[in-house]
Amino acid sequence: MTGGRVAGGVGGTGGTGGTGPGRLRREDLRSIFVPAAGGTELVGLEIENGVVDPETGLAAPYEGAGGIEEVLETVLAEWGGERRTDAGRLTGVNLPGGDLVTLEHGGQLEYSSVPVAGLAAAVDGTREALERLSELVGRFGLALLPGARLPFDRVDAMTWVPMVRGAVMRDYFTRIGAAGRGAPNVMALSLSAQVHLDYLSERDFTEKLRMQMAASSTVTALFVNSPLHEGRSNGLLSHRSQDWLRMDPGRCGVMPAALRDDVGADDVVDWALGLPMIYHRGADGGYRPAPDRPFGAILRQGFDDGTLPAFDDWVSHLSQIWTAVRVRRTLELRAGDGPPYPHLAAVPALWVGLSYHPPSRAAAWDLLRPYSAADHRAAMAALPSEGLRTDLGGDRVHDLAAELVRLARAGLRARVEAGLEPPKVLAYLDPLDEVLHTRKTFAEQCADRWEADLRREPRRYVAAFRV
Repeated sequence: MTGGRVAGGVGGTGGTGGTGPGRLRREDLRSIFVPAAGGTELVGLEIENGVVDPETGLAAPYEGAGGIEEVLETVLAEWGGERRTDAGRLTGVNLPGGDLVTLEHGGQLEYSSVPVAGLAAAVDGTREALERLSELVGRFGLALLPGARLPFDRVDAMTWVPMVRGAVMRDYFTRIGAAGRGAPNVMALSLSAQVHLDYLSERDFTEKLRMQMAASSTVTALFVNSPLHEGRSNGLLSHRSQDWLRMDPGRCGVMPAALRDDVGADDVVDWALGLPMIYHRGADGGYRPAPDRPFGAILRQGFDDGTLPAFDDWVSHLSQIWTAVRVRRTLELRAGDGPPYPHLAAVPALWVGLSYHPPSRAAAWDLLRPYSAADHRAAMAALPSEGLRTDLGGDRVHDLAAELVRLARAGLRARVEAGLEPPKVLAYLDPLDEVLHTRKTFAEQCADRWEADLRREPRRYVAAFRV
């Protein structure tokens, strides 16, 4: 939810749309989806982590001695780079090599990698960075905890990072009532492992987007991994996925147009034009609520102060949409829960194997094309409690997931044979084979451990799952 790499993208370049006065044209809106000439298929990762007290498992506050603000100041002092601020408060660091360390609204620490040519390089670089971050936060008596959701905190007891954008968002979700009641949990507690992949042409865009969107509900069921809520296990396998169902569903989950055989940039533009904008930046650079109407209407009528949206406003609007595949200069895969740290590589391995090998991509689309948007919405509603037992259009998700993992492995094997990856990437999918063989998801494994060797003790949980 920090907005990802909008300015450059994975393997992309800056936008072709203007930022000056005048009404935006359709070609300006489409330009963000036009791949750069001569682009390559790179891999970028974003990993959101809790920064927690190793004894209680509770998130560290932003302010005060040993808080997240001090952690970020230390990152800046020791690693170098440029400050990222919101209303004068430090909220991230642009590192010298292009990586990012930024904050989510509840103080979660997100590491975003520079896109690189290869799955193994992306995984190795991300692990190295996370282990450096773990050592750094350890000096503050804290632990770096990846995964899918902070397991012990209560939203009403947390302190928000002082970001103006965050306050505007919380007001928006409050105004829309029941449809937004999951937003505080998402903003304060959610963690993730997200993947950015490239598209190289209009046809490539179509083939990748439709397959990835069609695969997202199955992938989400495969990766469920947030069984604890406020330190208790209540049988739900993914509290994170449950929260996202109540995060203004119109802008989250499945984008119906993306399931079409011929989906293209114009379909994405039209869909996004029909959604309301949450916030925009005024002439003074500050965040303020957007008018309560679709972005298409704002294009015609302007903001409340009479100014017309610029290209940067369109880019910002796209960053306020959180579909299972978020479409901008890259395809951002964000549906599934983050797995335990040792199995982190399984997420990008699955998506790279399916997306960057045309035969696997085509076979996955053929497998999933019969299912409608309604089928996927029903599966997304059921999977937080059902996991791999979820049905998708009458078929068991377990069996669909097994076929996707098989196709991803074939895709990775082809990349190894072509010299694009080292052989070790094939082992990245092994944890998913175990999940499918035992029919015990990461969430069920975690819940079992919580009752057994972890003895329902937060300190044991943190010791077991920290970086």
